[in-house]
Amino acid sequence: MTRVAPISIGGRRFAWGERTFVMGIVNVTPDSFSGDGLLAERLPGSVAEQPAGDQVSAAVEQARRMVADGADLLDVGGESTRPGHDPLDADEEMRRILPVIGAIHDALPGVTISVDTTKPSVATAALDAGASLINDVWGVRDDGAMVDLAAKRSVPIVLMHNRAEPRYDDVVVEVVDDLRRAVERAVDAGVKVEHVIVDPGIGFGKTADQNVELLGGLSALGRLGRPILLGTSRKSTIGRILDLPPDQRVEGTIATTALGVAAGVDIVRVHDVRGNVRAARVADAIIRGTWRTVTEEPPERREGGPR
Repeated sequence: MTRVAPISIGGRRFAWGERTFVMGIVNVTPDSFSGDGLLAERLPGSVAEQPAGDQVSAAVEQARRMVADGADLLDVGGESTRPGHDPLDADEEMRRILPVIGAIHDALPGVTISVDTTKPSVATAALDAGASLINDVWGVRDDGAMVDLAAKRSVPIVLMHNRAEPRYDDVVVEVVDDLRRAVERAVDAGVKVEHVIVDPGIGFGKTADQNVELLGGLSALGRLGRPILLGTSRKSTIGRILDLPPDQRVEGTIATTALGVAAGVDIVRVHDVRGNVRAARVADAIIRGTWRTVTEEPPERREGGPR
C-alpha cells in the first residue's frame, strides 16, 4: 500500500496510517435518517421550537461532548441525504449551518470542522465561517464546481462515491474505478493530490447486499493511494442485518469501524463517538502496532502467569 503523506487540516496535523481518526456527525436537520438531527423534534420546548441561538448552543454542546469523547473532526451538515429527503435550497442550508459552524469554531478553535454539502455556494460560505474541509457526497459526478472551489481555496475535499441507480457488475471494482477517475479530475482541476480523501459511499447508490460486499472489499481502496473515510454509522444495512432501528445500531457500527481499521481506513464518520473511538484504538493497537506505545504489563499479568 502506498504511504500517504500527512497533511494539515484546519491547523491540525493528520498523519495517515499512524492511527484512525474519528469524525463526529453534527446534523442540523429535522429529517436525518439516524434520528439525531438537532431540528428533529417539533414539540413545544424542543430544540426546533427554540430560538435560533438555543439551537446553536445545543450544537456547540453536542460538539463539546464529541470532542471530550475523542472526536478529531466534526462534520456539520444541514441537508439530509436519506432516501426521499426534502431538497433544501442553498439559503436555507446556510441559515441552518453557518451559525453552528461559526459557534463551534469559536468555542473549539483547535478542532477541524468539515462541511457536508453538495452546493459550492454553501461550501464557500462554510469555509468563510470556519470550516476547513469539504465533504461532497456526490464527489464522483462530472460537475467540477466543488473541486474547482477546493483548488481555489486550497482545502482538502472528501470525494464520496455515489450513483443514481445501484447497478454494478462488480461493486468493489467499479467503486474503485469511479473514485480513481474522480481523484484524477480533482487533480486536473488543481486540487493538490495530498488534499484528496476518498469515501466508498456506503449506503449511497448501493443495495444492502452491495454495501456488505463493498465493506468486505474495502482494502481494494488502498490502490488509490489516498486517505480513506468510512461512513457506516447507524445505516440501514446494519439495521437490516440486526433488524434494529437507527438508535440501536451502535454495536453494528462499531463492528464496521474495527473491520475498517483492519482494511486500512483512515477516518470513520460516526454519530456515537465514544464507543467508536475505543474500538478504533484497540483495532489500531492490533493492526497498526500502536500497542507498542503502551507500558508493558507486569510479568505476573502476562499470559501464562499467575491469575
